[in-house]
Amino acid sequence: MLRSSQPLPGPNRRRAREDERLLATVLDEGERGFIIDTRSVQAAKQARMTGGGTETKASYPHWRRLHRPLERGRPLQESFAKLVEACNDSSITMDRWLSRLESCRWLSHVKAALSTACLAAQCVDREEANVLVHGPEGLDTTLLVTALAQVILDPSCRTLTGFQGLLEREWIEAGHPFHLRCARSAYSHARLKQEAPLFLLFLDCVWQLSRQFPFSLEFGESLLLTLFDNAYASAYGTFLCNNEKERCLCKVKENTHSLWAWLNQPEERKKYLNPLYSPNALVIWPSVEPQSIQLWQGFFFRWIRSSQYLDEAWAEIQRLMEG
Repeated sequence: MLRSSQPLPGPNRRRAREDERLLATVLDEGERGFIIDTRSVQAAKQARMTGGGTETKASYPHWRRLHRPLERGRPLQESFAKLVEACNDSSITMDRWLSRLESCRWLSHVKAALSTACLAAQCVDREEANVLVHGPEGLDTTLLVTALAQVILDPSCRTLTGFQGLLEREWIEAGHPFHLRCARSAYSHARLKQEAPLFLLFLDCVWQLSRQFPFSLEFGESLLLTLFDNAYASAYGTFLCNNEKERCLCKVKENTHSLWAWLNQPEERKKYLNPLYSPNALVIWPSVEPQSIQLWQGFFFRWIRSSQYLDEAWAEIQRLMEG
């Protein structure tokens, strides 16, 4: 599985011989690959006018392009803000609540992300094909899809240590701009142009996987909540800056502590483990039917509904498993 930003043919349909040779070397003789573009066909055509674009069939004859549009930027941020507002409105009726839940479209974004990740995983697992995933810049929806696909395919990414490595590789080192995307929360009245909860969407999708496969992930919901908190406000340097260059210039590793080092302390690590975990070497294929995608109540209701009884039940399960 490969990931990249969009190619740059522009309005004159320039060819990039280096790109063509690079993708050609990925395929053995007689093999075909899939290109999953996380933009719509129309968006890809519009990008051509500003220097971007997509791969042409003539230049990439052994690659089949599939468009699976995923929202990013302002629409995703607005969806998040509308959902948080609805969750905090205790005066609405059930019918009104369901209507607002549907209109904010957050669960539609979750479904679309999981569906696209499943498509990429199916190309790798069932078609035994190489897959290239890209969006406009390769820093947002591209990382969302490739990271989710690896959780679906690779059992090592479902362990606590493997999941940390996945985040480091697919989000931090790959240059997801955390400083810009997580500048403020949904409670802020300001709407910054670069802000978008892509990382939260990823965490929500992983929670959906953990709910549908409660024995297959070594970590629980508490880890996902901790990761969200640290992406927006942290005493650690793991999610600081927008890319590796900025982190080097700011000497983040020299001047801050790592979140992973803290999480992996024995007493801390214990808090995030799933007591029901049973290693599963198989691929996990999530259902993306509407009835299977649920609101992540542990996140969206965490400030308005006590989790005391759930926490006590979880602690009891841990006690029984250890006994």
